[in-house]
Amino acid sequence: MNKEQVTNNSLEEFGIKNSTTHWNLSPQDLIKICTDKNLGKIASSGALAVDTGKFTGRSPKDRFIVKDEISKDTVWWDGNINIPFDADKFDKLYDKVTHYLSGKELYSRDAFACADIRYRMNIRVITEIPWANLFAYNMFIRPTQEELENFSPEWIILQAPGFLADAELDGTRQQNFAILNFTRKIILIGGTGYTGEVKKGVFSALNFILPVFKNTLPMHCSANVDDDGDTAIFFGLSGTGKTTLSADPNRKLIGDDEHGWTNDNAIFNFEGGCYAKVIDLSKENEPDIFDAIKPGALLENVVFKADSNEVDYNDVSITQNTRVSYPLFHINNIQTPSYANNPKNIFFLTADAFGVLPPISKLTPGQAAYHFISGYTAKVAGTEAGINEPVPSFSACFGAPFMPLHPTKYAEMLSTKMKETGVNVWLINTGWTGGPYGIGSRIKLKYTRAMINAALSGAIDEVNNETYHIHSVFGLFQPREVPGVPTEVLQSRKTWNNDKGYYEKAHILADSFRKNFEKFAANANDEILAGGPPKIKK
Repeated sequence: MNKEQVTNNSLEEFGIKNSTTHWNLSPQDLIKICTDKNLGKIASSGALAVDTGKFTGRSPKDRFIVKDEISKDTVWWDGNINIPFDADKFDKLYDKVTHYLSGKELYSRDAFACADIRYRMNIRVITEIPWANLFAYNMFIRPTQEELENFSPEWIILQAPGFLADAELDGTRQQNFAILNFTRKIILIGGTGYTGEVKKGVFSALNFILPVFKNTLPMHCSANVDDDGDTAIFFGLSGTGKTTLSADPNRKLIGDDEHGWTNDNAIFNFEGGCYAKVIDLSKENEPDIFDAIKPGALLENVVFKADSNEVDYNDVSITQNTRVSYPLFHINNIQTPSYANNPKNIFFLTADAFGVLPPISKLTPGQAAYHFISGYTAKVAGTEAGINEPVPSFSACFGAPFMPLHPTKYAEMLSTKMKETGVNVWLINTGWTGGPYGIGSRIKLKYTRAMINAALSGAIDEVNNETYHIHSVFGLFQPREVPGVPTEVLQSRKTWNNDKGYYEKAHILADSFRKNFEKFAANANDEILAGGPPKIKK
C-alpha cells in the first residue's frame, strides 16, 4: 500500500518544509530501504533486526506533559511521573524539531488507535528512520485503502532520534525527551530511537482522554477470549508475562498490552500489534511469539550468533530488554475485530523479586482494589534506562508511568466494573521462588500456565480439600491444590527450606506495601484498607 497518489500528502502544515516524504510504505518497501541503507540486518527467521542506539528502553524521567488549560487541573502533577512542561517552551521546541526535519527524507504513516470505532483515534506518525515507521505499521491499527483516501489526523507523532535538545534552552532534563501536548494533540519525541516511546506516548494520551472525556477505563493489560466468549485480562508491567501468558494457543488473543473497558461492558484493544520481550525466547516455551518473528517483524537490540544471521535470544550483551514488534495477524489465533465481552477472570501479574508472594492467590474485592492501586512488581533490567538488575517497585494501577490522572481515579473505575460484573480476580507471581532474586529461580512458565488454566476452567474451586489456605503475612487466599502443579510449588514458604529467612523477607515486603499505600490511604475506604497485609506481631 502506497499513498503517493493520495492528495494532501504534504508535511508543510506541520511546519516541515522541503522534505522527501514516503507515505504509508509497505513493510517490504521499508525493510528494503533499511537494508539498502545498512540500517538493519535480516535474521534467519526473515525478521528485520535493528539497533535502537543509545536508548534500549524508555526514559521515564524525560517524559513530560504540557501544563495548560486542559491539563493543569486534571493531570496528577506528582513531579515524578507526570512532569509539567511549559507550553511556550513546547512551541519553541516543536519549531526546532520541525526545522531539523525539514529537507530530510522522512517516513509518514496514517493509522488508528482503538479497535472499537466509537473510540477511534486517527494518528499520523512522522519518523526520521524507516524502521521506526515499520514499528508504527506493526503496532497501530492499519486503515484500508479507502480509509486512507479521506484520512484526517487528530493526533500527530513526530519522532526525531537525531535531534538533541539543549536542556538549558529547551526546558528538557537532558538531550532526549518525549512530550505530550493535549491541546495541540502532538507527541514530540527527540534524542532517542527507542520505539517504545512512540507506543507508550499514545497509551499515555488515551489514559487521559478515555476516562476524562469518554467515561471508559484504560488498562495496561493483555486480553484473550475462548470460543465460548469467556474473556480474561492480564494486568502487569513489562517483564511480568502479559504478552507471554495471553498468547495461548487454546484462546484467541485480543491484544497483548493496552485495552479499554467501555461503559456498555466491552473490552477493546488499543493496538494492531504486539511488542514482546524476547530475552530467553524459545519455541518450546513461547511458540506463538517465536513463530510470529517472521518477515515483517522488527527485532530490536538482539545479538546474532557468531558468523551467522541466527539470533541468540540468550545474549543480553546489548540489553536485557530485547524486543520484537509484529502485527496481530502474525499470531494464528486472534480475535477479529479485537474486542470482546466483559471479562470473567482478571489476573494481576507481578514479578516478586523477594520470592515470598504465593504463585497464585484469589483476591477479595477489597484485596483486588488494594493490589491494583499498589501495583507491586520488580522493574526488569533494561526496561528503563539506568536499570541494570531487577528492583522491587510499586507502580500504581500496574502502569503508573503512563497514567496522567491520580491512581485512585482508575482504581475507582475498575472497582465499579468488578462489582458490576462479579469477576474473579487473581494475583499471580511470575517472579521468584525458593529465595529472593540472586538466590532463588523464576517460577516455571509451565506451572504458571497450569495455574491460570485452572482458574479459567474453575478447576481450582472444584478441588475438595478446603480449597484455600490464608497466608499468615499477606492475608491472601492460596489454593491448596492446582491440577498440574506440585503442591510444594503452591506454598512459597516451603520452596525456601528456610522458614526464618522466608518470614523475614515476607515481613519486609509487607511493610513496604503498607508504607507505599500511605499516600493513597486518605482516598481509600475501609474495605480497600482491609485488603492489605494485616498488621500482626512479628
